[in-house]
Amino acid sequence: MPERAERTSLPKGRRTDYAGAIYGSLLAASVVATAGTAGEYPRFQLVLLLVITGLVFWATHVYAHLAGERLVGQPWSWREIRRVAGHEWSIVEAIALPAAALAVSPLLGMSVGAAFWLALGIAVAQQVVWACLGAVRAGASRRLVIAEGVANLTFGLIIVAAKALLKH
Repeated sequence: MPERAERTSLPKGRRTDYAGAIYGSLLAASVVATAGTAGEYPRFQLVLLLVITGLVFWATHVYAHLAGERLVGQPWSWREIRRVAGHEWSIVEAIALPAAALAVSPLLGMSVGAAFWLALGIAVAQQVVWACLGAVRAGASRRLVIAEGVANLTFGLIIVAAKALLKH
């Protein structure tokens, strides 16, 4: 029986997965930017769409990670599945703030359009923050931290421009 390879791709303790948080934020921005306002309850529908999309992408990332690490003929353990699922959970966490903003926007007297823009702005802002925090945590120079922030702001602004061009 072949020996099981040592897995070193994930840290042992519970640490923020900055890549997952950035990805989840970009995902949230994309969902908000491309969602139409059609429907009787557009805010509720978008919150639901964000949550479902986040959960599906999280599950897909968990599966892909597990499948990519699996040795031929070796089954996954529940411990391994829980470890990877916990590591990838930041994808879902990144959906939470834009979804919450949409959910409470009626209490703030916001129109549907304004609520969509608020959620998009929050998603882009947190994407930039997560990228910068990840760079700082990795020990990057100030110049590299700024470059990470600018790169992620650029990605987010591309999505904002697409939303503006589509006039949603």
